[in-house]
Amino acid sequence: MSAKKPPNILLITSDQQHWNTIGAFNSEIRTPNLDRLAREGTAFRRAYCPNPTCTPSRASILTGMYPSQHGAWSLGTKLSEEVPTVGQELAESGYRTALVGKAHFQPLASTPEYESLEAHPLLHDLEYWREFHGPFYGFERVELARNHANERHVGQHYALWMEEKGLANWRDYFEVEPDNANGNGKGKGWSGHRWHLPEAFHQDAWIADRTNGLMEEYAEEGEPFFLWASFFDPHDPYLAPEPWDTMYDPAELTVPAAVPGEHDRNPPHLRLTQEINPDFSDYEESGKFIHGFRSHVRESGQVAKDLAVYYGMISLMDRYIGKILDKLDKLGLTENTLVVFTTDHGEVCGHHGLVKKGAFHYEDLLRIPFLVRYPGRVPARRVSPALQSLVDLAPTFLRYAGLNVPGRMTGVDQGAVWEGRDSEARDHVLCENRHEPTTVHLKTYVDQRYKLTVYYNRPYGELFDLQEDPKELRNLWDDPDSAPLKTELLQRMLWAELGKEAMPMPRISGA
Repeated sequence: MSAKKPPNILLITSDQQHWNTIGAFNSEIRTPNLDRLAREGTAFRRAYCPNPTCTPSRASILTGMYPSQHGAWSLGTKLSEEVPTVGQELAESGYRTALVGKAHFQPLASTPEYESLEAHPLLHDLEYWREFHGPFYGFERVELARNHANERHVGQHYALWMEEKGLANWRDYFEVEPDNANGNGKGKGWSGHRWHLPEAFHQDAWIADRTNGLMEEYAEEGEPFFLWASFFDPHDPYLAPEPWDTMYDPAELTVPAAVPGEHDRNPPHLRLTQEINPDFSDYEESGKFIHGFRSHVRESGQVAKDLAVYYGMISLMDRYIGKILDKLDKLGLTENTLVVFTTDHGEVCGHHGLVKKGAFHYEDLLRIPFLVRYPGRVPARRVSPALQSLVDLAPTFLRYAGLNVPGRMTGVDQGAVWEGRDSEARDHVLCENRHEPTTVHLKTYVDQRYKLTVYYNRPYGELFDLQEDPKELRNLWDDPDSAPLKTELLQRMLWAELGKEAMPMPRISGA
């Protein structure tokens, strides 16, 4: 698969973006630059994350392994520096490697046994970050931040950049904690959904600026690069600088909502989310916070406004993605650069009566946007139904670089599918989710038509026919007529689990 000259690899990711939020496929949102990628490449409409939370999914992008294999199985865990990464493989073959933006391979807390560079108080030690730029998980150069919008985690290289650009009082826009359940309070730096931070100092501007700076450096040196531009939006809190906070009128948007009775046949934790004061004590095991296990009851007007600002955050991000694509053109790198745009996981913004994210394996959280462009190799203006998983990125990148895929990587090479030479590289995807050792532990098997979710040590589950019930409103788990189908899918899921076992060591002898 390797070309005469190894391609540059530009990975652009958002954070917590619903799969159907690209203007080319959704007329209610405007994303001209993502539309450009879709027009100049291939859009894969059945792409999935291996876990609907940040750290596990991002670590899978980096390692080509599932969370249960690379070890960063939940938020608050750490990807061990001992786990090999695609960045290391590419760097050893002559690639320049860099990450700009969000990493989130490590937790916000640090212990002597599990030290974290992404933890308090080191995040705020600007003198440390002035000197540190790597190596970090196979990236020779990193420029990092950890906060979403106004979160107090702000620091690292992003804070240094704001100071260098002349915003000496940058702390004013991040200091005050939100004061309501929506995550948007009133502080010196924001009011409602409007973030008073000037757009020129927004994280999106920083990521585009530093990504373009590195591409200029690599172009001058003439060396191939693997560069990950990792955006923070549209992850909550839902805040945007003007005019992006009012770009969309909530009254003109299709606002998702629960269908009455849809959770009657669902697992009990889903029904509890629809109560004002739910009791999730049966699921508490380690005392750690469980994402999504709270009341999701919101007024419809609030959900509509959140969705409008969520769309505004995506459109703002799209503007700066465009600046990166324009820089590729200006540097003459477009023809030999493989560009992939995707996200780490999806989002619920009223879908099924849920908001943000949690241990809920609906399509809205597992399915992700996925665009691939490589002029002359990946067909333009093509929409593909081929199943994709984020665990496939690392092995596919290695193949494009002309390298072998290590046996430890359990993703599959999608190159022939991206180029339209094969219709599919996988007939299923697997998604994992584990927040507690036993009480919140689920896995999902998805094929072209069906989705099956099982819960560890629980009698309930979920079975949806995505062809006949694409909105996942009728759970067939306890449907007598669907019992043979459930048995068949359970067997397929077991086969899939066996099939994803890593084989890091080749068999060299019979004994």
